[in-house]
Amino acid sequence: MNATMRRVAIATAVVSMAASLAACGSAKEADDKGEKKKKSGPLNIGLLLPEDQTARYENFDRPLIKKKILADCADCEIHYVNAKSDPAVQQQQVDSMITKKVDVIILDSVDSKSISGSVKKAAEAHIPVVAYDRLAEGPVSAYTSFDNETVGKVQGKALLEALGKKAKDGKVVMLNGWEADPNAAMFKKGALSVLKGKVDIAKSYDIDRWLAEEANKAMTGAISSVGKSNIIGVYSANDSMAGGAITALKSGGVKPLPPVTGQDAELAGVQRVVSGEQYMSVYKSYVEEATAAAKMAIALGRGEKVDGTSTVDSPTTKDIPATLIPPVSLTKDKIKSTVVKDGLYTVSQICTAKLKAACDKAGLK
Repeated sequence: MNATMRRVAIATAVVSMAASLAACGSAKEADDKGEKKKKSGPLNIGLLLPEDQTARYENFDRPLIKKKILADCADCEIHYVNAKSDPAVQQQQVDSMITKKVDVIILDSVDSKSISGSVKKAAEAHIPVVAYDRLAEGPVSAYTSFDNETVGKVQGKALLEALGKKAKDGKVVMLNGWEADPNAAMFKKGALSVLKGKVDIAKSYDIDRWLAEEANKAMTGAISSVGKSNIIGVYSANDSMAGGAITALKSGGVKPLPPVTGQDAELAGVQRVVSGEQYMSVYKSYVEEATAAAKMAIALGRGEKVDGTSTVDSPTTKDIPATLIPPVSLTKDKIKSTVVKDGLYTVSQICTAKLKAACDKAGLK
């Protein structure tokens, strides 16, 4: 190799190494590059939620975040959009927020990977992004969610508790969340850390877009494959899918219904827990999550730093300030002390005429 070629090779190697080292930055570096001037007065805040199939986003997250923002910044303006499970639509929505020159974006991503380019565009426009509920890739400035691996552990422990000494007497079916949602992998990991070796997992499905009808199809297939008399438990990652699975179990003639897990404390899920059709849900304090998101967004919108209770790493960004909220196993005996006490639902909303006897038995009066 002559001297000229050697110099070219060395230069190429140096550039390649630099690019490699730059590929995974930190939240602090992202903030430093996109540093905003201090701002007082009203803020324009973009709120981007991922879908409307799961009841929580429209019923809880949206109104709670709005309420918490306006409590601390009465003249702030909130620009709300819902991507309805379409990653391409959400990318366009981020572009629209950049065009509007919002001060900060709260983003619950449809697809955490595909949205990374949009997050980068926002950072380049000096618009910080708070990753809400799902950890988006790209240079996000802050993150709030629940301890998602613990959610899976809570579900797995509840299922084992429901099965008791019969845990090895039959087959368990797993209905996991959508692969594009990074939380789904954490729920599954947490659940498997509890269930593996203690139950026989006959079938495991990753359910497209968390859809109840897809969970219903998967459960119907599992009944046909495993046999209705062999299914002793169902791990469902959320309440919507649990509803689809329970419908399939009933249609398939599975009696008695096996214990089914859930998550999100949807009203229909809570009612199934009361009636005994669903063994448990997971209660997550949306009030705490919304409060954390609102405080982070206002601080970042004003050009201030945020401090989380911890830090997390995404595949692209290190040391993201994070506030992670612990989940609660929601069984029949905890409904009054969680969702009713915290004002998510009233007893009258939960206890329809059909559920009166079950509610009386559960002490819901």
